[in-house]
Amino acid sequence: MNKIALVSILSVAVVGIGVAQTKKPAKPQTMITCAVMPKDPVTIADATKNKMYSDYKGRRYYFCCAGCPEAFKKNPAKYAKNASLPVPKPAPKKK
Repeated sequence: MNKIALVSILSVAVVGIGVAQTKKPAKPQTMITCAVMPKDPVTIADATKNKMYSDYKGRRYYFCCAGCPEAFKKNPAKYAKNASLPVPKPAPKKK
């Protein structure tokens, strides 16, 4: 094999390895389970729009219905353990 062919093959192999190792960016999380009723799925966008969430210890917990935020506020440590992971961090507040 001549040197040009060998260099070409090695170049393709190196590029192929580089492409294979690049990771796709993580998709944003769109669903989570309710922190109070962990069997109930919650769409994060809908819960955010309807203000069905509570922040606790730097994390945001989402709820499936109007009764859940009140229950969570009474005992957040209990319900925080129920939340599916990862629990998203709240968005920075706009000034």
